[in-house]
Amino acid sequence: MSDHPIGIFDSGVGGTSIWKEIHRLMPSENTIYLADSKYAPYGEKSEEHIRQLSIKNTEFLLDRACKLIVVACNTATTNAIDHLRKNYDVPFIGIEPAIKPAALQSRSKTVGVLATKGTLGSSLFHSTSENHAHGIKVIEQEGTGLVPLIEAGKAGSSEARTLLKKYLEPMLESGMDHLVLGCTHYPYLMPLLNELLPGHIRVIDSGEAVARQTRAVLERNGSLNRSTESGKSVFYTNTHVSALKGFLTEVDSTVVISHWDF
Repeated sequence: MSDHPIGIFDSGVGGTSIWKEIHRLMPSENTIYLADSKYAPYGEKSEEHIRQLSIKNTEFLLDRACKLIVVACNTATTNAIDHLRKNYDVPFIGIEPAIKPAALQSRSKTVGVLATKGTLGSSLFHSTSENHAHGIKVIEQEGTGLVPLIEAGKAGSSEARTLLKKYLEPMLESGMDHLVLGCTHYPYLMPLLNELLPGHIRVIDSGEAVARQTRAVLERNGSLNRSTESGKSVFYTNTHVSALKGFLTEVDSTVVISHWDF
């Protein structure tokens, strides 16, 4: 099954930041990406609703013979991945805020976490903080309103800048020297973050680490695609195809982007 695709799903376009890291590291792998933009953002929904959406997305990808599924959404990971792992016989790779590396590297012993309400309120997030942030002050900040702006292609807008500045101020005042991006949409805010943050603050997201973990699991299971040819990438969205295309402008033209009512 080495030529079977890697499945990736997110509440929308944000997980394309994860897909890009996976594709960069393993260009021979076939991939199927599912953008559940109709129901974005997940971060303000109940745990049960997030779980049901994650089940729907998982079954969509399994119906297409995916050999591994990346839950490219922090909120879905923290609220649903345990259920998915217990109920489906396929490896799952989740996304958690990168608190551990931030805590290990912080000199000021203060780390900011920008994430959704659903991620910050989850038991998995709190256990991660407790396990990896001993002696570290963790400043949690909900990024309310940022995901809809990014979904709408307005990551660089004045509205996004105003919100981001408001969310960063209390973390900066607390003396953070690392900012953890706890949502896969947020890497698309990097131009604004570079503008608004002092140069000494390091921004950390999980994309590269997730790609490495995906490769490690495939190697361990003997299902890594050893082909020397480029893999086929198929993207599905349940809203406007044009919105997804806007985040894939630099990707090879052979990528297939389709609308699917799921």
